[in-house]
Amino acid sequence: MRVSVACLVLLLAAPAHANDSTAALSTGGLVYVTNEDIEMQSEDLFISMDEVRVRYTFENHANHDITTLVAFPMPDIEGSIDFMVSVPVDDPVNFLGFKTTVEGKPVENKAQQRALALGIDQTALLGALGVPLAPHLDETRKALDVLPQADKDQLVRLGIAAIDEYDNDGKGMVKHLAPTWRLSTVFYREQTFPAGKRIVVEHSYKPSVGQSVGVSFVAPEAQSEPWFEVYRQKYCMDDGFLKTARAGNTPDGDNTLSENRIAYILRTGSNWAGPIAKFRLVVDKGSPKNLVSFCGDGVKKISPTQFEVVKSDFDPQQDLDILILTPRAESP
Repeated sequence: MRVSVACLVLLLAAPAHANDSTAALSTGGLVYVTNEDIEMQSEDLFISMDEVRVRYTFENHANHDITTLVAFPMPDIEGSIDFMVSVPVDDPVNFLGFKTTVEGKPVENKAQQRALALGIDQTALLGALGVPLAPHLDETRKALDVLPQADKDQLVRLGIAAIDEYDNDGKGMVKHLAPTWRLSTVFYREQTFPAGKRIVVEHSYKPSVGQSVGVSFVAPEAQSEPWFEVYRQKYCMDDGFLKTARAGNTPDGDNTLSENRIAYILRTGSNWAGPIAKFRLVVDKGSPKNLVSFCGDGVKKISPTQFEVVKSDFDPQQDLDILILTPRAESP
């Protein structure tokens, strides 16, 4: 049973295609080569607009050490002519500022990146041309601009890039190449789980927060739009929730609130042997004046800004979407 937390915290989200809107990248948890001897004893997950922290406790029930590959997939970044995705860190590889500790000590992760276009791995071609793999960075577009015309034509022909033509502030039309490949990034390492012992693994990173200026779908006519019911169910909105969100409307039809969206892939927890014995989620809305909503059972308010969900023998079957409304001047 899905229970709305709108009665506790009240929030609404704008449609993904709204003007002045950026999309959130969905992040998730650890995945590894399945082994029936390794159990995830607990997962303690903290999510805010500024930081995501997750603390795992694992136990190896075998009578011998087990070393296995552990991976943390980053969200894919899809290039486009009009790139409208929130990427919090200007790093071509570690674009979420991802960090790992094991038993409290920092560890290094390796990274694998691949550039895919039309389902084909084009990493080697871009590397040979000296083009960075991160489609969201200005340096990538600059590298595309200085390529010989024959190389530009090849990238367009292969679906790796597209021609972006626009008026240059009234100075005439200009053409540039825009990256259209998908960047796939995975951090990974080999992890040893000692025989008969528990170990604690912690990750932290900056979330990708999708944002929209205003909350356009709180208008009465919005409720007849096809996407409205999808959003209502996705974020567990009820009538009281909508009423509070509409209170941000001005007499001229404007809205004084901004929307912030965070997505987290919970279902990677199902990759481990058995359910998660103890799962705890804390969502922090940032300021007591902010409004927040997400779908969950047994949501408990534990501070003026934090809300908690605790589960035993948790086998996540759906992902988590969180929406936070902030007064417009306070939006991050």
